Amino acid sequence: MQAVAEDAILEAALAKNRPKTRTPMKSSIPSLNLPARPDTLVPDAGTSAEGLQAVLDNLDALVYVSDFETHDLLYMNAYGRRIWGSINGRKCWQVLQDSDRPCAFCTNDQLVASDGTPHPPHVWEFQNQLDQRWYQCRDQAIRWTDGRLVRLEIATDITDRKQMELALHNAHEQARAAALSDELTSLHNRRAFFEFGSQLLSQARRHRTPLALIMMDLDFFKQVNDTYGHDAGDEVLRQVSALLQDHIRESDIVARMGGEEFAMLLPETGADKAQEMAERLLGLLSDLTVTHHGHSICPSASFGITTLSQGDCRLEDLLHRADKALYQAKDLGRNQVRVDTTTPA
Repeated sequence: MQAVAEDAILEAALAKNRPKTRTPMKSSIPSLNLPARPDTLVPDAGTSAEGLQAVLDNLDALVYVSDFETHDLLYMNAYGRRIWGSINGRKCWQVLQDSDRPCAFCTNDQLVASDGTPHPPHVWEFQNQLDQRWYQCRDQAIRWTDGRLVRLEIATDITDRKQMELALHNAHEQARAAALSDELTSLHNRRAFFEFGSQLLSQARRHRTPLALIMMDLDFFKQVNDTYGHDAGDEVLRQVSALLQDHIRESDIVARMGGEEFAMLLPETGADKAQEMAERLLGLLSDLTVTHHGHSICPSASFGITTLSQGDCRLEDLLHRADKALYQAKDLGRNQVRVDTTTPA
């Protein structure tokens, strides 16, 4: 309803032909005898300039007019003067943004066509950096009484609504992050691995770039839980996860797939580089000692590696081959790296 009222007010304010018998308004604020657009109706002749001024000054929104070329402020209603002060011959960006130059986000170029014809009103939202409030702005190019082009803006404070929207967005992002994160280790979980990994797979197939998958499984992990307790097993998982996270690239994906099994997806990486990475992680694990309640636990792991082949359309294709290589490492005595040799060309 406010938008409708504002439009009616503006149409009244833009009226060109007022009766000359009206008493001039006694105010230091510039008169609003603006020209009417040819495609709008002339307001009721009974509406006085003082009445229009009273309505504009009681709007719970900023209304201002500035020169299109020089940015000189020509009018600002009481709402604006209460927050930003008087015009005093200053420019819009000096008053509203406390800036020494025109705003980088100025919408003037969106208000007129290439031939200078005014466009329909442009509605947008932004956060004012001077008062940190959010505003919905309705900008329009009109002709002033002397024929020059001016900018007319109505800015409504929407901070409360925007804060609710941002809080809801943040809550959604946090919920999404929680849904994609392993609660114990803070690594990606299985769901995240497939969601983000599918994107890497599609990118590698599209650009025909290499992609490697490393599967890792902690050796004799059940014995750790049975001997030292599940709290100790959890601490081992946390420290191993931190080690993995600290030694992968930012572009890589590492995830806890479940239990003591982990997966690492390495874009732009062939079999040789992936094997180097796995061997390095194997060495780091051999140097890791987890202390829990006076007990020293030295974890080890087995690794299986495969790379993207021409026929791979799903991550499951790579996982199947990497798992086979992983179990070969287990069968051969654990604590070692095996590379899949069955990958089709």
